[in-house]
Amino acid sequence: MTLTPTHGPDVRVRRLTTTLYGYAFLEDFVLLYPVYALLFSDTGLTVWQISSLFALWSVTGVLLEVPSGAWADAVSRRLLLWLGPLLTAAGFALWVLLPSYGAFAVGFVLWGVGGALGSGALEALVYDELERLGAADRYARVMGRARAAGLVAVMAAMGLAGPVLAWGGHTAVGAASVLVCLLAAAAATRFPEHRSPAAGHDGWTATLRAGLAEARADRSVRGALLLVPAVSAVWGALDEYTPLLVRDTGVADTTVPWLLLLVWAGATAGSLLAGEGERLGTTGLAALLAGAGLALAAGSVAGTPAGLVLVALAFGGFQAATVLADARLQRRIEDTGRATLTSVAGLGTELATVAVFGGYAVIASGNAHSTAFAVFAVVYPATAALLLAGVRARAARARP
Repeated sequence: MTLTPTHGPDVRVRRLTTTLYGYAFLEDFVLLYPVYALLFSDTGLTVWQISSLFALWSVTGVLLEVPSGAWADAVSRRLLLWLGPLLTAAGFALWVLLPSYGAFAVGFVLWGVGGALGSGALEALVYDELERLGAADRYARVMGRARAAGLVAVMAAMGLAGPVLAWGGHTAVGAASVLVCLLAAAAATRFPEHRSPAAGHDGWTATLRAGLAEARADRSVRGALLLVPAVSAVWGALDEYTPLLVRDTGVADTTVPWLLLLVWAGATAGSLLAGEGERLGTTGLAALLAGAGLALAAGSVAGTPAGLVLVALAFGGFQAATVLADARLQRRIEDTGRATLTSVAGLGTELATVAVFGGYAVIASGNAHSTAFAVFAVVYPATAALLLAGVRARAARARP
């Protein structure tokens, strides 16, 4: 008697998720992350030059965010996922082989291009493959675990960068970072991809127009596109200032990294719990955002190390909500423009993040960092209120 295999889809889902988790870890396990500012300073760059490099990096990502998403829809998403880390590896190699302002600038452009190539392509590939296997309902759980793998990688890189730097200097840290990027590219080649570019699309510009047309035609897609930056931009920007918030609690500088690990642990837990959050629905998501916003405000203004527990809980809520907002967007997009519209959401997040940086500078210039955190925390109850208003409006339209 011949037995029909019943676990084929599960095996394929497991292959996809294993590749995803490995790729997510390798993408963020870069030892240069915690110390590249030291490399720039040791090379003799001024603060203005270092700031200009960061600006160049951001501008590159903003300019290429949407075109790269359209390209991913027009060609192969897997292609972009392995090409991106190769470009990043080339940039890091330039940094350590030819340390100079020009090499750093070229490296940041390559890094920005590499990051843009993967933005949108990864989410689109994973969702489409899960949908093909009848497992699209697992998307939030899977992506939450992938984000957690990336956060763990960042924490591991923070712990290892110091010892490796002490042992072999910037050359050793750079070589390790290049190796990890090459491993990420190798991992990307193992992603399954069972799709072809949409028929009738003669290039990435046509794909871009089709994706934007879908957003204009579908109100639910527009709402999901706006929700992604509304959820992710503020806390993503505030994360850059958490060391200053922690130091303002009065702890020694040597204690700051340990308390930062507490905040990162909260975000990691939020990633792991994101799959359970899909049961919440829109009303539950609104409650999650409002609760996390209140926790952030309360924990920040407390001004004590104990208050950072609330900040960690808030970051966990924001991380879970970020994954859920992405899953909400993926469910509303048609396959042909998935990477394009995911990149549009990414562009919105980038622009909103830059706005938060500017607003934070204005507020924190004359106030404590805790005040700035508390002010921006208000965005989340406001977003929750808009979500609930949308629920009521839909209910009113549905009434006879």
